Amino acid sequence: MRAIVQNSVGGPEVLAVSDRPTPSPGPGQVLVRVKAAGVNPVDVAVRAGFYPLLGEPPFIIGWDIAGTVEALGDGVTAFKAGDAVFGMPYFPKQAAAYAEFAVAPADEVALKPAALDFDQAGGLPLAGLTAWQALVGAGGIKAGQRVLIHAAAGGVGHLAVQIAKAKGAHVIATASTEKRDFVRSLGADEVIDYTATDFSETVRDIDIVLEPIGGDHAALSLKTLHPGGIIAALLTPSDAARAEIDRSGKRFARIGVRPDGPALRELAALAEAGKLKVHVARTFPLAETGAAHIFLGTRPIGKVVLTT
Repeated sequence: MRAIVQNSVGGPEVLAVSDRPTPSPGPGQVLVRVKAAGVNPVDVAVRAGFYPLLGEPPFIIGWDIAGTVEALGDGVTAFKAGDAVFGMPYFPKQAAAYAEFAVAPADEVALKPAALDFDQAGGLPLAGLTAWQALVGAGGIKAGQRVLIHAAAGGVGHLAVQIAKAKGAHVIATASTEKRDFVRSLGADEVIDYTATDFSETVRDIDIVLEPIGGDHAALSLKTLHPGGIIAALLTPSDAARAEIDRSGKRFARIGVRPDGPALRELAALAEAGKLKVHVARTFPLAETGAAHIFLGTRPIGKVVLTT
């Protein structure tokens, strides 16, 4: 099979097409013929050596997959050959998603919703699970709550807006000027242009903040929370911001996404109900993976996806 292998960490140029043996599924695993693989910021960080999840190269990065079941390992009864599936296997261990085939534990994939094509399904798992585990898992989101979602046009953000709306929340979102209309189209009740308005001075009584920015930004989000609110952070806040959060007595959760078959099925159900759409900004063929990483750095709306 073709796979994107890197023999060193560095820029996009280290991502090279290579021939590798097609893996075989072991007990409890499925072999997936990958049709689409999402590209995420964590992929870029691992590729560049900023986030050494996989140790020393060579390795194959990528975690999002969507495709069809090619073969079943012993004991797998939930799927059959030919089933369309999607998932985020093994994270944070190597899943080797940037390839024509990938092995995944059967309980870490789910049937692809018919409402999403393979490109859309390939962009959903990591970002969708991150949003779900932040809002539903850590936040315990309930109907009528006020939720603040930052970077609402991004991969995680645009899914989080839709999940929060599906749960009955009042959604306040931040986005840049040129992305406001897109975020409104997702159903956000209020959209704040962060280039023109200081959200920390205007937003109050928030139950859950989805905080994907890190650094000192969490301290600004802290000002919007009511006393029982929670910040669900995707990146580590600065020491000063964390100290301020601790002094405030308000709740804080650092979200580290994990494989979650039941949550994938919940996301699939939302998609089938027409309540969750995945916006794919652009697709790239596997051979142009480096270009896909460069494009992701332009902060496009929604998701970037590789196709095989």
